[in-house]
Amino acid sequence: MKSTMKRWALNEIGRQNLKLTEAEIPTPGPNEVLVRVNAVSLNFRDKVIIEGGMGNGMPMPFTPGSDMAGVVEAVGPGTTRFRPGDRVISSFNADWIDGKLNNNAKNPHYNTVGYAFQGVLAEYVVMSEEWLVKAPQTLTDAEASTLVCAGLTAWFALIERGGLRAGETVLVQGTGGVALFALQIAKAVGADVFVTSSSDEKLAAAAALGADHGINRKKGDWVETLYQLTNDRGIDHVVDTVGGRNFADSVRAVASHGRISLIGMMDTHDTSAPGAMVLMKSPTIQGIGVGHRRALEDFVRAVDSVKLKPVIDKSYRFNELPEALEHLDQGAFGKIVINVG
Repeated sequence: MKSTMKRWALNEIGRQNLKLTEAEIPTPGPNEVLVRVNAVSLNFRDKVIIEGGMGNGMPMPFTPGSDMAGVVEAVGPGTTRFRPGDRVISSFNADWIDGKLNNNAKNPHYNTVGYAFQGVLAEYVVMSEEWLVKAPQTLTDAEASTLVCAGLTAWFALIERGGLRAGETVLVQGTGGVALFALQIAKAVGADVFVTSSSDEKLAAAAALGADHGINRKKGDWVETLYQLTNDRGIDHVVDTVGGRNFADSVRAVASHGRISLIGMMDTHDTSAPGAMVLMKSPTIQGIGVGHRRALEDFVRAVDSVKLKPVIDKSYRFNELPEALEHLDQGAFGKIVINVG
């Protein structure tokens, strides 16, 4: 095996400071695993972190990216969960294995790969064996890399915490990575899925994936359209990928005793909604910070079982990260993937 590798690194905040650098391939220590990275899936939060929009909690020099699929190259002493040759994906929330996240109420931590810990935009990474999950057998590495954040977020919202059942209604806002995973997961369960978008073309593509109803949110009040489609009943599960001021419309859209999963913060304004409507409808409102490793393992099994295929808008070469981030700026239909290997 060669002794050096390429990795993307920041010495200071700012996309203009991203450099493709050369580094020594790390050696796994006790209970650690060396992974040859084959694919990295990008998230909106990656560009926010690179640009300094989530504070300065990253160790510098810093390698961004959280969602990786690859092959175990070597293991350190005492490692029992994996062996060389295993196909693996990363787990987004470091050390959150199952149950409730052990966090601080006053100053909640954000101990995630690609923020508090070094990220995965490198040819090789070393991680604790606890931060990895076996990859699904039915997906390529490019496809498998998309499950780590976007896929697990949708699964955690609808299945792990949402208890979605056949015959219920789901509202998916937009056509990004989380939204399309939510659409596919909901259809696999047997739910009736509504999708909002500002693009008729994207709504048609969502319909081809199984969406039952498409609403162009630029053509009038989309919540009023939703009322007409549901005979004023509203939606059982609202997947809010925007946040901020959009949350008030999510409250308008949710059915009595329904559920709203607040996932995205693309609108950076404070999240608010009319208190009277919240009281009268009594919805469950849950913030979703991706999910734990056990849920990711459950999701991987489900992906293999139902043959779910992630939607990849476009793939880029490893040296094309700047172009991939520009694509992320414009919005993607599904996921953007960097092919590393």
